[in-house]
Amino acid sequence: MRKIVLLFFIGELCSVEGLTQVKKQFTVEKNEACNRVELCLKAKTGNCFIRPSQNSELLNIYSNQDLQEYSHSFSNEVKGKTCMVKLSLEQESQHGVGSKISYRVFGSDEKPNDKFWKVYLAEDMPYSLDLDYGLGNANVDLAGLSISKLKINTGSADVNVSYSSDQRNKVDMDTFYIKVDMGSLTARQLNLTRSKLVLADVGFGNMLLDFSDKPSMAHRIKGSVGAGNLIIYLPDNDIPVIVRITDSWLCSVNLAHSLKKIGENTFANAAYTKNPKDALTFDLDVSMGKIIFKEH
Repeated sequence: MRKIVLLFFIGELCSVEGLTQVKKQFTVEKNEACNRVELCLKAKTGNCFIRPSQNSELLNIYSNQDLQEYSHSFSNEVKGKTCMVKLSLEQESQHGVGSKISYRVFGSDEKPNDKFWKVYLAEDMPYSLDLDYGLGNANVDLAGLSISKLKINTGSADVNVSYSSDQRNKVDMDTFYIKVDMGSLTARQLNLTRSKLVLADVGFGNMLLDFSDKPSMAHRIKGSVGAGNLIIYLPDNDIPVIVRITDSWLCSVNLAHSLKKIGENTFANAAYTKNPKDALTFDLDVSMGKIIFKEH
């Protein structure tokens, strides 16, 4: 079992906003023995950003904090040709988790802080990402990256997933899995994921799935909604769409005007009835929450 080199840097950069000192905290160098990376990243508190990088390193992380200002744990190893990297970050705060949850749920006087981590990934390396956010905010920009599998779990954090430069995923994605407990998650430009399967799980929070752009391939979306809200943006009416919903008398389902009933708990648009090939297929289950379909 070989170890990946992990370097800690004290090098400093200057942030444009407020001239804040931004320091490189971690770097995982490229390893010729690896042809893919499994990255497990947990940010229990604070603000986290993921971006593509022009550098060859597998992982670069910057922050406007010093290492002693937050707790972290790290492990890495090579199994076969896979580089397995695990990193847990937690911002130190004088306020406890209970106070943060009170702010999230009840709106206390505690103000969100400006401390952050910026995570940069190499564009030419396939990644399997397992991202876990507890409290705070996260922005995941996947444009131009090679993501073979993506899993995002948010507790009470607010997460945004997007493809800022309209560059689609460079490889086929096995599964796009997203889960929300009490937070919120917005996933834009899902047509660029190249994922045949999207799994969405909503507890008490809110989720928005944007399929408004023309898909490059057929997508199957399986979703479960507890007591939260799921909003789905549909593409133009010339894209075939079919929706199957298992619901209860405690839930609320708002269908777009283009979706007509074609069977028991089954709805489709006109494009699907003419040609069901390469359709967007939704299999959804809702108990106490709300599902809303909106047209482009």
